[in-house]
Amino acid sequence: MKIYRNSSFRIILMIFAMIVMLSCKSSAPLRIISNPNPWPDNYTPFSGMENYKKWGTYNVHDPACKKFGDTYYMYSTDAIFAENKDSAKKYNVPLGYIQVRKSKDLVNWTFVGWAFPEIPSQATDWVRSNSGGKGATNIWAPFIIHQNNVYRLYYCVSAFGEKTSYIGLAESSSPEGPWIQKGCVVRTNRETPMNAIDPTVIVNPENGETWMHYGSFFGGIYCVQLNPETGVTMKSGDLGHLVARRANYKKDNMEAPEIVYNPQLKKYYLFVSYDPLMTTYNVRVGRSDNPEGPFTDYAGKAMADTTDILPILTAPYRFDNHAGWAGTAHCGICSDGEGRYFMFHQGRLSPHNLLMVLHAREMFFTPDGWPVVSPERYTGTSDRKIQQKDLVGEWEVIRIQEPGHERQLEAGQILWGEGMLHKSEQNSSFHIKLTSDKNITGKYSGTWNFETPKSLTKIVLSNEEINNLVTFAAHDWENQTETILFTGLDKNGRTVWGKRVK
Repeated sequence: MKIYRNSSFRIILMIFAMIVMLSCKSSAPLRIISNPNPWPDNYTPFSGMENYKKWGTYNVHDPACKKFGDTYYMYSTDAIFAENKDSAKKYNVPLGYIQVRKSKDLVNWTFVGWAFPEIPSQATDWVRSNSGGKGATNIWAPFIIHQNNVYRLYYCVSAFGEKTSYIGLAESSSPEGPWIQKGCVVRTNRETPMNAIDPTVIVNPENGETWMHYGSFFGGIYCVQLNPETGVTMKSGDLGHLVARRANYKKDNMEAPEIVYNPQLKKYYLFVSYDPLMTTYNVRVGRSDNPEGPFTDYAGKAMADTTDILPILTAPYRFDNHAGWAGTAHCGICSDGEGRYFMFHQGRLSPHNLLMVLHAREMFFTPDGWPVVSPERYTGTSDRKIQQKDLVGEWEVIRIQEPGHERQLEAGQILWGEGMLHKSEQNSSFHIKLTSDKNITGKYSGTWNFETPKSLTKIVLSNEEINNLVTFAAHDWENQTETILFTGLDKNGRTVWGKRVK
């Protein structure tokens, strides 16, 4: 037997052995690996005013997020659980202004502070002079954009339950400020058909046109053209045109538009939030070839002339081993600049739905060009390539549906004392098993198949085909493990979420 002593040859043998080992590792079935969550969902121990620097993912409401350089910046309504004015004064915590956070990885967030030292007087004067002295106690729903070498921060000030509202603009050379007030963009009162809240801005990359979408249950969502040089409306006093509404808009709430462009699909997507923010808040979406619309839904219905649209992407839900979430809407959308998208929204921890926790979800686009979001909050990226055998096992599945309980609302929100979900309003899970012979057993019977190159799963449950379920490895928050997830839409445009649990 010849013995090789050449060092170069030994190195080649070692490299070959490593390749074989890596190959064996990548071909092994995906194991469900224990991994702790990055933070607890119940933040009552950190809710005191003295702990505001620990509010990285806590007290998040109406988030807007954009990536500038290598850092993600988030701006949100200053909603605080267990707010205490005396304690806030003691610890120098301003109340009512825009909260600012930043992160390098979308997981670990630093609480930067507040954008403004006070509510701009021009906004306060407008609101209170048109609402009998009421309102203008808080700044709502900010939106950030970098344009013409400045950072533009849009915000709104309003009187709750009225159309008396004001969208203002501030500018800075840094996403952390300081901010210089530039004045009014749009303002409304009891005489106007729309409500000037919840701004979101998009730039048409082909011609540089800038459009702002805004509005609420008072009249629906409107779109107005902005001057890219100044950031305010192209025409003074222009309130824009209607792009989305619900038939009974005073009762059936719709608000919180978010507009985003996908350059690969060459489509503009208009996300909106339905129903009361503390309970059945849910995200819907329509799309258009143009930033100013018209927008249509999954079935081709016009968003400007319909009662309800689909797809429905998020809604109150509960997986096993967790209390569940309500208020899962008012979303912000952000791209990482490399083709990946993320959705951010509040989640209100059940059963009381008062704690507001940041939910960051990776967003995907189906082969037919509709956005879907991960069933779980983002905790990092896995480079694991899913294979068919990885799907064999027990799965927990949720079918996201519209609220099944008729509520009485006031100004689009729930009445006082009705802040807990009814059983029919929470989307709960069921279990199925995917077997190695591509059958489904459990609560429903059927078949399944997996397209390895595209990482798409097809399931047939009781003769209902659900195709193009985006499949990927990620974190299971409820079980504190790493596993496989899928997300997609059924034939009617309702979200289907799943995760392998055994």
